[in-house]
Amino acid sequence: MLVASYDFSLVLTSLAVAILASYTALDLAGRIATARGLAQSLWIGGGAVAMGIGIWSMHFIGMLAFSLPIDLGYDVPITLLSLAMAMLASGFALWLVSQPQMLRWHWLLGALVMGAGISSMHYLGMAALRMQPGIDYDPLLVGLSLLIAVAASAAALWIAFRLRWPGPFVRMARLGAAVLMGTAIVGMHYTGMAAANFPQGSFCLAAGGGLDSAWLATLVGMATLAVLAIALLTSVLDARMQDRVAKLNQSLAQANLELTQLALHDPLTKLPNRLLLEDRVGQYIEKMAREGGHFALMFMDLDGFKPVNDAYGHHVGDLLLSAVGARLRERLRAQDTLARVGGDEFVLLAELRAPNDAVGLANQLIQLVSQPFRVGEHELRVSTSVGIALYPGDGEDQQSLLLNADAAMYHAKGNGKNGYSFFEASMNANARNQLQLLHDLRMALERGEFCLYYQPKFDALNGRPTGAEALLRWQHPVRGLLLPDEFIELAEKTGLIIAIGDWVLQQACRQMREWYDQGHHDWRVAVNLSALQFCHADLIESVADALAQHELPANCLTLEITETTAMRDADASLRVLEQLAALGVDLSIDDFGTGYSSLLYLKRLPANELKIDRGFVRDLAQDSDDAAIVSAVVALGQALNLRIVAEGVETLQQKSFLTNLGCNVLQGFLLGHPLPPQQFIQALERGELVGVE
Repeated sequence: MLVASYDFSLVLTSLAVAILASYTALDLAGRIATARGLAQSLWIGGGAVAMGIGIWSMHFIGMLAFSLPIDLGYDVPITLLSLAMAMLASGFALWLVSQPQMLRWHWLLGALVMGAGISSMHYLGMAALRMQPGIDYDPLLVGLSLLIAVAASAAALWIAFRLRWPGPFVRMARLGAAVLMGTAIVGMHYTGMAAANFPQGSFCLAAGGGLDSAWLATLVGMATLAVLAIALLTSVLDARMQDRVAKLNQSLAQANLELTQLALHDPLTKLPNRLLLEDRVGQYIEKMAREGGHFALMFMDLDGFKPVNDAYGHHVGDLLLSAVGARLRERLRAQDTLARVGGDEFVLLAELRAPNDAVGLANQLIQLVSQPFRVGEHELRVSTSVGIALYPGDGEDQQSLLLNADAAMYHAKGNGKNGYSFFEASMNANARNQLQLLHDLRMALERGEFCLYYQPKFDALNGRPTGAEALLRWQHPVRGLLLPDEFIELAEKTGLIIAIGDWVLQQACRQMREWYDQGHHDWRVAVNLSALQFCHADLIESVADALAQHELPANCLTLEITETTAMRDADASLRVLEQLAALGVDLSIDDFGTGYSSLLYLKRLPANELKIDRGFVRDLAQDSDDAAIVSAVVALGQALNLRIVAEGVETLQQKSFLTNLGCNVLQGFLLGHPLPPQQFIQALERGELVGVE
């Protein structure tokens, strides 16, 4: 037999190539497992080429490490066929590990097929020598090499399948597994080489016309390193890209979750909003249709919230709303839905065993809300009015149930608040009326349906006009001319009063500019500020803009705020009034005497005018207490050097009494009714509006 020898540097090189090829194969398996569709097919095809070349090159580097005392060469077609076998075996392996699951019989069959492919590649590569006489193989070692090939394939498939998904230590695990797999593959190769015996006198038919060993060594080494490097680099870059895509998807998922949270929940209390509530009501309706049963919608409106909000500011009001929501959510059943659907409005959706259970639940809500709330340094108390709509019976869909529960809540408020009321059909008309009025009110500004009427004011001593008070009217297209009492409360409740108030300021200043240009330089136009408008952060800017836009001297504008509003949070009111006074506008305390005033704060307020409430003026002749109050207010105003205005003057007796008492300005139906601006001027010119007898 010919004595063979090995170049151990090439043996080590073949081991390194086997380990590199194994790691590349494991990494490619991970890429394939996460790819889909065409991308997965391309990865399998490209991976089969790279992995096949890697295994094949390990085999041929091992062949090149083997030498005999004769010239050797390799037949080209057979060599390429062995390469094809390596690629086919690799492609099959990558396809198998890309499947969602690998059953045991799939795994065993795959190990046999892949082991056969690798063995075929090896023995075809040996056959490419075209030895004459043929190679004499040791059957036991051949069988052992086949067994190693199958075992190595089984281990490779199992490891590749288990390590295909990314994880915290997956790269280290793949590296360790690649060392084991590479060693097994090399072991199979050199076992197969050890099985080959070459008889004395053997010669290589491919030595002359086949591939030269030296040239083949260079070609195999360069091609293998290039292919494996490209495959590994591509895999790493793709992994990074997938990591970035995964992070982006995670960010998008988180953003979608947050958007969903914002879309379906109230941002202040984190409770479900009206949209989510209506969806859950719909689910309950479907459930009751299938299984039978009852549920209640309980519409809650906080009694006394607006004074708290006005007195302590919106920040404290928001904290109070959050505290109410948190307390109700903690004490109610987990399966019930508590939603915030408006400013201080909450709705509870609760399944009932029997309709009468709604009474106990409503009483529980009232009791929970009536207990004091600790908000910062304040102890606050509110109550709630509850309207109850039951299903089935009080509505067939979400909208009708909510509308009817709302109607019942208004009925509970009308009955004295801090109680509950079940919906009755008679409430529907009023509820629909309020809903339609609210819809019309939202459109009134856009449609130009508001207008201002002006009631004249006269100097009490000489009867000369001193200006007018601007009074809001709504020319409703169906209901006709509406007075503020019919819609202002609704405007304040919905916050529309802010936009309406800004419009009133602009229109009153525009009209006063016209009168000023006509020569009425000593006139003032008075505008009422609602409590919500007075607390609004943009009030100063709105007043300044209105004066600037119409180039109106600031002292031509009088802003009226009620005594209750001014004294609710005297320190905050003082800051706002000082800013308004800095603009140069006149400030009037309206309805004076109807609320509680601290003389200390009243003295500090930069007011120019006190306005006596019409309630005191009305019964001036019959009620000595009213006369005493008016006298005290006039004396107080004179002591503080304030202008005194009396409104509601309707009789000559009232006019005479107030003039003799020392009032500076009078206003009332005796002197003139509110009129549109054109009629106002015409009536003055005709003498129909008079301030003297």
